[in-house]
Amino acid sequence: MIVVSNASPITALLQVDRADLLQRLFGEVLVPPSVHAELRRFHTAVPTFVRVQPLKDTAASAALAGSLDLGEAEAIVLAQEVKADYLLIDENKGRAVASERGLRVIGLLGVLLLGRKSGLVDSVAHTIRELESRARFFVSDAVKKVILKAAGEL
Repeated sequence: MIVVSNASPITALLQVDRADLLQRLFGEVLVPPSVHAELRRFHTAVPTFVRVQPLKDTAASAALAGSLDLGEAEAIVLAQEVKADYLLIDENKGRAVASERGLRVIGLLGVLLLGRKSGLVDSVAHTIRELESRARFFVSDAVKKVILKAAGEL
């Protein structure tokens, strides 16, 4: 399975000591150069399962970067180039652009659901609370209710 990620889902999982979830679910996670640089800026170490994949079409990401963060733009272009099974991204605008381009998008909460279904996450509710308190990850009550119901925790 090929998974490309933006920085924020990896960062959030690093902040709650659960980045291993990505490796256990997907094996390897590809990131474009700007995402890797962002991860290095905010974390002393980037997990070894996160692999930097240079872009073939930097002009395409530059064009997208006019309306999106550079990391989001590069992640979208990289996901297209490698024909990713999933693009891991949480920002609404980036998700919308990726979906318009035919990419299969999953967010951090979707990863938690996959982890729950795979037996890798004991409690989605507990993990969300950790993300909210330690990683300043915001989840609306309405979205939380939908996710917890899907996880069988409501």
